Amino acid sequence: MKLYQDKNANTNVVTGYGDDHVMIGKVRHDGNLLVSAGRILAGWAPQAGGDLAGLRAEDLAQAAEFGAEILIVGTGRRQRFPQPQLLRPLVEARIGFEFMDFAAACRTYNILVGEGRAVALGLLYER
Repeated sequence: MKLYQDKNANTNVVTGYGDDHVMIGKVRHDGNLLVSAGRILAGWAPQAGGDLAGLRAEDLAQAAEFGAEILIVGTGRRQRFPQPQLLRPLVEARIGFEFMDFAAACRTYNILVGEGRAVALGLLYER
C-alpha cells in the first residue's frame, strides 16, 4: 500500500544497482551512464581497462550540458579519483563535484535530486 504521494514520478532516480548495472526507475542500464532528473546518457565516458585512464575532461564537461550544478561520480566498489587536470572544465563552469564509491554516489544523487537540486550522476563501472 502506498502511503505517500510520489512527487518524483517523472524524475530519474536510482532504484537499484549492482557491480554491472543500475536501475533508473524500472529500467536496467548496463555500462557507464550520465543521469540527471530529466536526462539519461548511456555509453558516457568510455573507459580503458578497470581504471579511470579513459576518462576525459570532455566527459566531465557534459555535466554542464545537463544543467548540473553538482556532479556526483560513482567509481565502482571503491572510491577512485581522476587526474586533477581533468577537473578543469568543472571548476571553470563552477560545477561542484565529488567522486565516491557506487553505493554512496547513488544514495547522494537520490537525496539531492529529491531536494530538487540541479545534480547529475556519472557512473563509471570497473571492468
